[in-house]
Amino acid sequence: MYYGTIKTTDIANGIGVRVTLFVSGCTHHCKGCFQPETWDFKYGSPYTKATQQHILNALNHDYIKGLTLLGGEPFEPENQRELVKLLRHVKSHFPQKDIWCYTGYTYETDLIEDSRARCEVTDEMLSMIDVLVDGEFHENEKNISLRFRGSENQRLIDLPKTKQQKKIILLEI
Repeated sequence: MYYGTIKTTDIANGIGVRVTLFVSGCTHHCKGCFQPETWDFKYGSPYTKATQQHILNALNHDYIKGLTLLGGEPFEPENQRELVKLLRHVKSHFPQKDIWCYTGYTYETDLIEDSRARCEVTDEMLSMIDVLVDGEFHENEKNISLRFRGSENQRLIDLPKTKQQKKIILLEI
């Protein structure tokens, strides 16, 4: 897996001060994407054990609310296989921190049903995510006044409540 950048104090991609990892590789190719360079699976730098340790060190501050994954596309199967390892460490070392993940895939049609996005670690990855921002960016639905998303079709899904109630529960901000 490759990544484009890591922000150690980000306030734009989730509630509170966060550590964000922008992974590389995306097959959605949304028109108007704010960083099309991340479509390339080899964009940026290789993700290594040192990269993971850098993220864990950045999370080890009381003022950090959690981790956000975005890209590129975290739910491309080749990215999931590496990200699930990171999420295991985050949940183990920092159980009080939340995890947000942005995806162009749609939760109920692409991530929990059979699709090209699903692989052997998808369910485990979903089990460790607190907020899933789902749906492709739609340029014709762009709205810069929305919090934590770029277009009207995208949803902020509270995954623990969604799994518990067996229906989509949107995050209340």
